[in-house]
Amino acid sequence: MKVAARNILFLDHTAKLGGGELSVLDLLEGLDRSLYCPIVVLASDGPMAQKVRDLGIDVRILPLSSKVVDTRKDTLHFTAFLKLTSVFEIVKYAFSIAQLARKLKAEIIHSNSLKSDIYGGLAARIAAIPAVWHVRDRIDDQYLPKAAVQVFRLLCRLLPHAVIANSKSTLSCLSFHSRQTSAVVYECYNPKAYEQGLGANEAALPAVGCSPNLTIARGRSVIDPVVAVVGRIAEWKGQHVFIKAAEEVLKQHPNAQFWIVGAPLFGEHDYEKSLHHLVNSLGLQDSIHFLGFRTDISDILSKVTVMVHSSTLGEPFGRVVVEGMAAGKPVVATNGGALPEIIMDGLNGKLVPMNDSGAMAEAISFLLSDPIEAETIGHNGKQKVLDCFTLSQTARGVEKVYDLVLAAA
Repeated sequence: MKVAARNILFLDHTAKLGGGELSVLDLLEGLDRSLYCPIVVLASDGPMAQKVRDLGIDVRILPLSSKVVDTRKDTLHFTAFLKLTSVFEIVKYAFSIAQLARKLKAEIIHSNSLKSDIYGGLAARIAAIPAVWHVRDRIDDQYLPKAAVQVFRLLCRLLPHAVIANSKSTLSCLSFHSRQTSAVVYECYNPKAYEQGLGANEAALPAVGCSPNLTIARGRSVIDPVVAVVGRIAEWKGQHVFIKAAEEVLKQHPNAQFWIVGAPLFGEHDYEKSLHHLVNSLGLQDSIHFLGFRTDISDILSKVTVMVHSSTLGEPFGRVVVEGMAAGKPVVATNGGALPEIIMDGLNGKLVPMNDSGAMAEAISFLLSDPIEAETIGHNGKQKVLDCFTLSQTARGVEKVYDLVLAAA
């Protein structure tokens, strides 16, 4: 007798397509629907909702106050955090989620963002069904105010039955009690989503006036080496370090071109302006180009010689790094967070200290000077993705957590 698929209520506070939401879409696509039936609840309508509908999955829009939805996680100081977690809006919303979960006969509430972790965990306790938190952010005071870190770590011990982290680095920021299940499930590289333009760059908003065609500086050859950094423009993503490294690389490789791909998302336009000012002050306008938001990331990477990850804080995972490796490109990445779990220095990529433009320049120059070694590193990186970061591996890892949680319920 065929057993009916178990309903899983997926929660996210936003319908914008950030990196976490792209990971949720990958997971939804990979789940075995004969075993688990996902139902997605979003706090607002938007691009994420349509992408979920395109997968043939039920989407419910349950509006949440913009005061909660639009609060940035890096502004959650103690009083603000208490306000978000104690005022009636959060509690009322949690009761609404609990009511919906009962109505839909959900057997697990799976929260996929820090805000939805809080109201999802409360809702699960109200509805008396298991809660799974999927944590894709490092919970430490480099990312969040200290009080918010302490409160979130406390709630992590109280609310969820299981916690899934996207890396060992992310998991190490949390603490658990003996009754909780914890697991590391790496994010995946999804070729289909990538070809549709849903790469890490999708975390940025469209840049005004951004041309759909690749731009090559006037007078430059298309065979000049191209070094690119891809992702949201934000200070902690370290594009300023990339620019300073480019200045050094150009002394050895004067024909190299440097592409900054992405755009600001969370009010980081002043930082973007500072990057343009830095390029102009260094006189590098002919060598460094801002391509803005792109959906043709696969086309861009096909023209890239070296891919760079320049974050100044440890990445919770490093989705863009995996995408570069999957494209067979040698990657230079900063040595923090989860990246040492992905890259073995000198074998399938190059790791450099964070905030060290000199070391970054040295690694880039090495790869540009030794194309055979660069090709070998790129090949090894692609194999690493095939071995460790597939859609099937991610989905099966999450399903294994569901199995454990339901068996213990």
